[in-house]
Amino acid sequence: MTVQELIDKDVFKVNQVGYNLGQCISEPFCCDLLSIAMSKAPADSAWVTVMGNINTLAVAKLADVACIILAEGAELDQNGLEKAKTQKITVLSTDKPIFEAALTVYQLLHD
Repeated sequence: MTVQELIDKDVFKVNQVGYNLGQCISEPFCCDLLSIAMSKAPADSAWVTVMGNINTLAVAKLADVACIILAEGAELDQNGLEKAKTQKITVLSTDKPIFEAALTVYQLLHD
């Protein structure tokens, strides 16, 4: 499933559409500790986190994740949203808990 296909499923709110809509999502990845995400986030994953700040965007770029999904109602602040637009990073959000958001991605990948 590509980032665009995930967006088209309309299960997450779209905060920012990046340049990589054709990138395939390999798996969900859950982590709120940025130092761990930096070294462990698989490339092409849908990273589910509650950390909605510019440091999250930097780690997402570094790890080459397909998209960020902000869970539990977390949102990017204005500075973060501008940075996501500048760096063309796809950012989605949901009120679902982290596990449920990741499970949603997993189920969509395996349907």
